[in-house]
Amino acid sequence: MKKKLNFSQTLLIGSLLFGLYFGAGNLIFPIEIGQNSGSNLYLVTLGFIISGVGIPLLGVVASAISKSDSLFEMGQTAGNKFAYVFTSALYLTIGPFFAIPRTSTVAFEVGIASSVAKEKIRMYLLIFSLIFFTIVLIFSLKPGKVMDNIGKILTPAFLVLLSILVIFAIVKPMGELGTNKPIDTYQDNPLLKGILDGYNTMDALASLAFAIIIISSIRKLGVNNPNRIAIETLKSGVICLIAMSLVYVSLSFMASSSVGIMDLGNNGGRILSKISKHYLGDLGKYLLAAMVIIACIKTAIGLIISCSEMFVEMYPNSLSYKTYAILFTVVSFLIANLGLANIISLSIPVLMYLYPLAIVLIVLSLMTPIIGKNKKIFKTTILFTAVFSIFDFLKALPKPISGSNIVINILSFIYGILPGFSIGFGWLVPAIIGFIVGIILLRLNRENIRSNNM
Repeated sequence: MKKKLNFSQTLLIGSLLFGLYFGAGNLIFPIEIGQNSGSNLYLVTLGFIISGVGIPLLGVVASAISKSDSLFEMGQTAGNKFAYVFTSALYLTIGPFFAIPRTSTVAFEVGIASSVAKEKIRMYLLIFSLIFFTIVLIFSLKPGKVMDNIGKILTPAFLVLLSILVIFAIVKPMGELGTNKPIDTYQDNPLLKGILDGYNTMDALASLAFAIIIISSIRKLGVNNPNRIAIETLKSGVICLIAMSLVYVSLSFMASSSVGIMDLGNNGGRILSKISKHYLGDLGKYLLAAMVIIACIKTAIGLIISCSEMFVEMYPNSLSYKTYAILFTVVSFLIANLGLANIISLSIPVLMYLYPLAIVLIVLSLMTPIIGKNKKIFKTTILFTAVFSIFDFLKALPKPISGSNIVINILSFIYGILPGFSIGFGWLVPAIIGFIVGIILLRLNRENIRSNNM
């Protein structure tokens, strides 16, 4: 039995983890905060890294530390019903309903749409997404080669393309950093705003899904001891953390320096396109298209593999891996053709509900060496979080619903009694209370057992 990975293997797993996480959304959102955060650039970027890098890393490590091979196994500590419902909801969210379709539509809008007449957009999106998902499916049907396909080929290719643009920005900056006034939403609580912006990457949710790929990849390299797997996961995660943080900082700073020579943009893809054209002319358009398409393809492959393997594990007597992979690819293709704006608007309320549950599950799993896999603590903490996250879900719904009288009255009451609700963290205090309640119930149960044994 192999005891640990060597450096090149650790680097390979780190590259695989980076490749799975880093999609087009990870390119676009740092660009947006770079321009919009103005003089609050540093705090917003730090917040974005905390939730966009730190929490996803903890998610993978939590799975290894809790000796859970998958999100489903991790969630079973809170009960089988929760495990089935939460795992299914999370995988469908980061899979065929939202994240996978977004990879195709973002790749199209950033890399292709600017060269297409408006009246032909839908037709070209259909053609592009068909080719895109055909490539994704071909790779996804060979999950055993995911390390080679993503870790050795796609991730290095993406980093080379991105480095070209970043080097230009470093050698010849467009202007000073953080000189503009932050837009309204970035003026107050910039650190917390950055953390909430990190939700948009969906990486904390994806970390719970990708854990199954990372852990199985480490095992394939000969490491089988659960404690050693946790250590190797952490080592590879640190490499991924450093790489992603450097990319996020580079992108946000590059966008911030562009404010002096171009108008503020409302879309990270358009901003990035302008920056590419500024440095490289028409060549920049092709460089950007290649960069975004590669980033999206590798993320979509990882998501299709993760979703298919998880549903096979949860429902072993239903469909085969190949059937799930084809089904999720087809559904993703159909939803992608609804357009990027519709996908994003529908995903935000779901993210505001699922993210707190994911964060709490990660924290509890990290604490298993101290609290163990105690069902009472897991159940009460998650129950309190689930109930109070409903209000964040309501607040994020489209205006026709969130602006209705009944929802306004409910939210007005919650604003007055729930600390942190106005800044998107109304679930935090209830989660802490649920944790305390779980500990109290555990101790009372132990005292009752002792009394009965006396």
